[in-house]
Amino acid sequence: MPRIKYTQSDIELLGRLMRAEAEGEGQQGMLLVGNVGVNRVFGNCLDFKGITNIQQMVYQQQGGSYSFEAVSKGYFYQRARQVDKDLAKKCLDYWLGHPARNSLWFFNPTGSCPPVWWNQRKAGQYKEHCFYQPSQQECPRVF
Repeated sequence: MPRIKYTQSDIELLGRLMRAEAEGEGQQGMLLVGNVGVNRVFGNCLDFKGITNIQQMVYQQQGGSYSFEAVSKGYFYQRARQVDKDLAKKCLDYWLGHPARNSLWFFNPTGSCPPVWWNQRKAGQYKEHCFYQPSQQECPRVF
C-alpha cells in the first residue's frame, strides 16, 4: 500500500523535483528529497496543513515564493527520466531513509548545518543538504 495516493503524473512531477533539487547528490540524495516531499503530503501539519497531493506540495508558495527553489528555475522544467520516475515511485510507495525519514525540510547552506533551522531540529546531513524535522508532538504522522 503506498504511503499516499498518487497518479502517473504525480510520479513524473515528483521525479522532476527530486532531480532538480538533488541530482548532484546521486540517487540517495534524490530519494531523500522525495522522502521529504511525501512527508509534507502525508504529515498534514505545520506549514503543510491542507497539502493533500504531490502537485500542491511541489507548487506550494510561502511568503510569495515557491517552497522549493528549483520550481522557479528552468532545470525543473525538463522531462523526468525513467530513473527519476523509478525513484519517485519508490518514495511514494514505501521508501524512508535517514536523515529524511521524519523530515519536512532540507536546505543546502553555504557553511555547516545549523543545529536548529526555523525552530526545527537538525535530523542529519547527507552530502551538502541538511535535513530538519518537527517534534513528534507537532507532527505525529511523520513519526
